[in-house]
Parts: sequence; structure tokens; C-alpha cells
Amino acid sequence: MTSGHGQVAESMGSVIKKRRKRMSKKKHRKLLRRTRVQRRKLGK
Repeated sequence: MTSGHGQVAESMGSVIKKRRKRMSKKKHRKLLRRTRVQRRKLGK
């Protein structure tokens, strides 16, 4: 039972890691958009 439970925990961990990577990419894109807007305002 312990080995089976361990496998489930590992699979869950990998899924969370993948989600975190995707979230980090989305956050980065949002930050880039904000900086672009700020640069345009500063340019004007």
C-alpha cells in the first residue's frame, strides 16, 4: 500500500509542477503587457 500511495503522490506533484509552469508563463505575459502600456504612456 505504501508504494502505491507514493506513486499517486508523485503523479499529483508532477501535475502541480506543470500547472505552476503554465501559470508562471501567463503571469510573465501579463507583466509584459503592463510594461508595454507603461512605456507607451512614458513615451507620450
